[in-house]
Formats: sequence, structure tokens, C-alpha cells
Amino acid sequence: MTDALGTTVDIPALDGTADAYFTHPGDGGARPAVLLYMDAFGVRPQLRAMADRIAEAGYAVLVPNVLYRHGRAPVVELPDKIADEDREALFGKLFPMMGDLTPQAVAADADAYLTWLQARPETDGHPVGTVGYCMGARLSLITAGSHPAKVAAAAGLHGAGLATEAPDSPHLLADGITAELYFGHADGDAANPPEQQERLTRALAAAGVRHRAEVYTGADHGFTMADTEAYNAEAADRHWQALLDLFARNL
Repeated sequence: MTDALGTTVDIPALDGTADAYFTHPGDGGARPAVLLYMDAFGVRPQLRAMADRIAEAGYAVLVPNVLYRHGRAPVVELPDKIADEDREALFGKLFPMMGDLTPQAVAADADAYLTWLQARPETDGHPVGTVGYCMGARLSLITAGSHPAKVAAAAGLHGAGLATEAPDSPHLLADGITAELYFGHADGDAANPPEQQERLTRALAAAGVRHRAEVYTGADHGFTMADTEAYNAEAADRHWQALLDLFARNL
């Protein structure tokens, strides 16, 4: 395992400049690339630590601030530990910003992130892996569906908005996906109820997409995030194993 080297970078994107965290092994080699999509709370020490963990496993990892239209990260001020009682006030600020992330905007931004990432000397230029957390799971799925030639593996953990009844729901992109997918659903997640989980699985199966979806029993929405009260260490460890296995098979 090689220590990760991380830095803040700026990426020309659809509606301005997206700041991002970029981390990679420090040995100078060209590595498979991973695009990590943030949860709503954004690029912060927790997300940088998670990206570093993937980098230390042998990958070059980009974590864009997908809310760049509203400022550089952190877009909203966050406590060191995000408590359940903090969520209402934080989401009151974040939800209007998240509305900018239409499927069209996400696909265009993803093109900018992927183009930048695959051109870097630290990456091998091959199709990448993506992983997203909470709202980022939706972005990961849209990226796999809108850029199939550039994405070899995609994952979503405790996602939201993956398979709704909306006419532009991400699961409707299934026919174009060539990547292998993995989803880790939180048990009893109001943001991703069983009927949406089942709708997603049916769409992927009908399209012949290689995929695996698991329910993490006893885990809450946000279970991977150690800086929140939703964190579940056992479930987080399980997700790391599944995620790195997915990337090892495909990248």
C-alpha cells in the first residue's frame, strides 16, 4: 500500500470552475481512475479521507464539488460531527442548490470531470470507476448511463432518487449502461424505499446490466459517513470490501 498524495484542483465545467480534491499514490505511476461523487454535505475531511483510502488501494481519485455553482467547498458551514438535529437546517440550505443537478447538467459536468481525469498523467487513460454516496449515488448512475464508453464500474451507497416515477429517473438509462454496477441500500431508508430498490433491479435486469444490489440490514441512510450520527462501522467496512472488489474486477 502506497501513501496517497492529495491536493485541491480546479476543473473547467459546464457553468464555471469546479473545485475538486484529487488524490493518488505517491509513487509516480499511472493508475486506474475513480470518480467519487459526494453526498449532499460535500467535499470535506471525511470525503477526502475516503478518497485517500481508495487511492492507497492503487487508484487515482477525483472528488468534485458538484455544487460548484454556489461556491467552493465547503459550500455550507458544517459542524465537525453532523448530528441528526443538524440535518433540517443544513438541508434547508442544500436542497435548493441540489436542484441544479438535472440529468442534463450532471451528464455535462461528468464529461468535464472524466475528460480532466483521463488526461492526467497519474491515470492510465482507461475507462474509470465511479462511486457515489447518498445523492452522489444518483450521479454515479447517471454518469454510467450517459458515458458508457468511459465508465467500467459504478457503485452507489445509501442512494436516493435512483428509480423514481419521474420521466427522467436515472434507472431509465439502464439500456445504455455497459459498466458493472453495485448498490448498497440502507435498510428502511425513506429516501430509497423498497419499491424504488425493486424498480431499479428490474430495470437493470431487463437491460442485461451486470449488477448486484444488497440491503444493509440495520444500517441507516448515510451509514458510510463517519462524521455523522448515521455512521455504522460494520456496514461501512462491508461497503469497502464490495467497492474495492468491484474496482479490482473491472479497472
